[in-house]
Formats: sequence, C-alpha cells, structure tokens
Amino acid sequence: MFLLAAGLIGFYVAWRYVWQLRLGLMAKAVLTMAVLIVAEHQWLVSQFAGTMASPESPRWLIIGLGVGYGALILLACFLLIKDVLGGVLYLVSRPVGKRLLAGRRLPHFMAVSALALGAWGTSQAVRVPDVRKFELSVAGLASEFDGYRIVHLTDLHISRLLHRPWVDAVVDEANALNPDLILISGDLVDGTPQTRRNDVPPLGRLSARDGVYAVAGNHEYYAAFSQWIGTFRELGITVLENEHTLIRAGAGELVIAGVPDLVGPRHGQIGPDVVKALVGRPQGAPVILMDHRPGNARNNRAQGVDLQLSGHTHGGHIRGFDLLVARFNAGFVSGLYDVDGMSLYVSNGAGLWPGFPQRIGRPSEITEITLRRRS
Repeated sequence: MFLLAAGLIGFYVAWRYVWQLRLGLMAKAVLTMAVLIVAEHQWLVSQFAGTMASPESPRWLIIGLGVGYGALILLACFLLIKDVLGGVLYLVSRPVGKRLLAGRRLPHFMAVSALALGAWGTSQAVRVPDVRKFELSVAGLASEFDGYRIVHLTDLHISRLLHRPWVDAVVDEANALNPDLILISGDLVDGTPQTRRNDVPPLGRLSARDGVYAVAGNHEYYAAFSQWIGTFRELGITVLENEHTLIRAGAGELVIAGVPDLVGPRHGQIGPDVVKALVGRPQGAPVILMDHRPGNARNNRAQGVDLQLSGHTHGGHIRGFDLLVARFNAGFVSGLYDVDGMSLYVSNGAGLWPGFPQRIGRPSEITEITLRRRS
C-alpha cells in the first residue's frame, strides 16, 4: 500500500509538472524516471542495502534522498491544491480557471519552494533536539514525589542517518538535566545489533537517580528483537514487557509500567497487555505507563493509568500532515491530551525513520516532565 501510494504521487508530479515543461521527449522521460526513483527510493535501496526500515546506504545518500522525497511530497501537495482550486474556479469562470490550471510560472515557483522546504525539513530532522519542559499535576501523587523530574525519550531511531555523534549529543542533553528517572517509549533503533554496534553504546551512559526504563516500539521487531532486548539490558536499560516496577520515596510510591508494541505477535513475540502489566500494583499509587503508540489511551485509562507516555507519530513530521497522522492514531499526534482524566503525552520524538527525514513545524524534542501534586 505504501509503495503504491508513493508511486501514484510520483506519477502525479510527472504528469502535472514534468510533462508540462518545454523540454524534449527524452528529457521528460529522464526526469520522469528520476521522479519515480525518488518516489520509490525506500524499496529500491532495500534491494541493495539494508531494509526499508533500516537503509544501510551512505549517510549523504540518505540525506540527499530525504531532501528529494520531501520535495516530491510537498510539490505533489502544492500541485493538488492548485488543480483543485483551478477546477473550482473553472466552474465559476472558465478563463480564470484555465489560467490557473495551465499557467507555467506558478508550478516553477512551487517546485523551487518544495525543494527549499525539503532541504530545510531534512536539516531539522537530523539536528540534535531541543529540550521541552513542562509541569504536570498527577492525582494521588505523594508529597515525596512533588517536583519529581522525568526525562522522556522516544523514537531515537538510531541508524546510518542518526548515528553515534548524534546519539552522544542526545545522551549528553538528557544527562545534563540530571533527572530522577529516564523513560524511553520505544523505537530506539533501526537495523540489527551488528549494523548498529558502533552507534548504540552511548545509550549506556544514560543516567538517572532511579534508573532508565524502556519499552519496545514497532521498529525493534523488524530486526533481531530478542538480541536488541538483550543489548538494551546490557547497556543498563530495564525493558518492561507487560510488567511494572515501583519507585519509592519515603512513604510514597510511583508505579512505572510498560507494554510492548502491538506488532509483537506478528513477529512471534507477545503483544501489549496493560491488565497484566498492572497486576499486583499497590492501590492508590499513581501509574505511569509507557506505550509506544498513543491509540490505546482510552483503554489504558480504563485500567487505572494516570499518565501515559507515547511517541510513534513523530508529531506528524510536517504541520498539516499531522491531521492525517492523527486519524490513524485515535486522534492523538502531538503534545498533551486529557483522556477521561488521564494525561497522555505524545512526544514528537528525538529522531525519526530515515526513510522520511522531514520535520517542518513539528520539531524533535527531549522532554522533561516535572510531576506536581494535584490538589
């Protein structure tokens, strides 16, 4: 489905832009082929280097294709808006509609703008994320946990694109916050432990007073899941799979729970079970749940979760596209939501999938959440 949609986008741009250019047949054919290669580059790269989830081509090539793919998607959107508007105007005034539909200058401006925005979007995708801070009141929070600081990381997507220097910088940013707890809600890596052996060691430097906990995202299952879980644990990261742990401070208790991603059963692994994750928890203690995807928030709330930390959406990548991404995630895509009295925080993520390295209006983030007692 993904490849079909990408192909249709490529054909549309070729039809509405490339074949409207004043060029010879051969030049148009070559440009059309280039457009289609960019449109389907994830599949093409996977045939020669890595997989669609983890392209193992040179970083400069991933960046170049990311710029081109972003520009292609944006140009398709611009052209579609022009064509729809031109069609509507044509019904009102044929001359005006024809001028918009057949005009040659505007598509050139759109193409240049799309390329510039694609380059900007890729540059924002590969930068070290800024820290986003906010306070959150939690019902039933003991006084000992008032002011408790959690650093939330998600969607690191460590890869050939976001490689060791970037990982080192993210770890330094997180540690500089001197948090009480670090929680990572999935999609730490792309690729196998062998291909990422030089990139993941900095995760072992993550440091928080009460430890570092994580859950698996969907990308962990695409390559050597069991090996990755073992690797994370060797790095000092406790992976929660339908289980919880207790953080104690004086007489106060805080439940930290985690569930695996729902693609687990497709890869011979367990799926998310929030009921099992919370079996035996002390009644009255606030529950913080890591669930990679935000879509199950209402069910999680029904089981007694007070705060859910998620990622997966990357904030929608591009402002405007987030409206579409939200439709596939129960309406949740970026930021803080109230779900039947539960707080759901969907982070834009620190990184993203190298197959679509674009961020425009949806910046990456490292999140610091300070817990406050709710009166």
